[in-house]
Amino acid sequence: MPETTPGTTQSPAVAADRLLDPADTDACERLARTLCTGEPDQVDDPEWVARARDAWEDAPVPLRRGVRRFRRDSGAHGTWVIGGLPVDQTALPATPSVPGSVQRRATVPAAVLTMVACGLGEPLAYRAEKSGALVQDVVPVPGQEDFHGNAGSVPLSFHTENGFHPHPPDYVVFLCLRADHDRIAGMRVAGIRQALPLLTPASRQALFAPEFITTPPPSFGPDAAASGPDVEPRPVLSGAVEDPDIRMAQLVTTPLTPRAAAALTEFGRACEATARTLRLNPGDLVIIDNRVTVHGRTAFHPRYDGADRWLQRTYVSTDLRRSRDHRPHDGHVLAR
Repeated sequence: MPETTPGTTQSPAVAADRLLDPADTDACERLARTLCTGEPDQVDDPEWVARARDAWEDAPVPLRRGVRRFRRDSGAHGTWVIGGLPVDQTALPATPSVPGSVQRRATVPAAVLTMVACGLGEPLAYRAEKSGALVQDVVPVPGQEDFHGNAGSVPLSFHTENGFHPHPPDYVVFLCLRADHDRIAGMRVAGIRQALPLLTPASRQALFAPEFITTPPPSFGPDAAASGPDVEPRPVLSGAVEDPDIRMAQLVTTPLTPRAAAALTEFGRACEATARTLRLNPGDLVIIDNRVTVHGRTAFHPRYDGADRWLQRTYVSTDLRRSRDHRPHDGHVLAR
């Protein structure tokens, strides 16, 4: 039976929504290799990103069509999983095991991630998180087992990415390079479109009120709250009443009133009741609509033997112009 964590609702593991056929996988790999010239430190170079943006136009039609449709309508779950992406498994090095690990050199997985990001919008990073790298490793780190972030291996609570920031990403994209040894690690996702009907009118009203403070997550470091953007009260839900956006992280969102506290608890229960668990295989790519979907992780057991679970992640903005005042030289990294 799949492992579950105490107090959570068990949900079945979910397979890919679509699997690329072998011919499209091969075509995607050939395209990714055109972006891997052997030069170091390419991924964060704006010229390399521009090449990836152009290369996306030649990606296999099923991949481009799926991304385009998801960009227009992310569906009931706000999540899309496509399997069969190339990750060059035979050439993968040992799974990184150091804090702050990122991918700066162009590789097949980094190229795939960046091309998909360009299909959705533009890749985005935050200087205070993972040194502003566009492609980041999500790997267990020795000594950080209890860390509530991408370096840990304990259960990770539901959150949207960087909801404290005036410019959170619109999408988060993960690519699985290696599964965990025991195949029990699960990415948990829950969308507002399924959770909303479970909320009482009073809780909905409270969640739309600016009665919550969300601070930077632990991945931004201990001093982020003091040095980052001013944190002001915000609602958890905003936008259309019938199809709202979410900004929330169970670990770092604090309700400011009793009704806000009750509503946040009810929202957490609704997310648990509607959550799905994604157990990823190498080559599985997950796109999460960060505006309408929260995600988390089940516990797993790293061995630190070079073959541990390894995901790579990038953020995406559909409109970089919105954050122009936060991005020096019109780059892809938000400096504050």
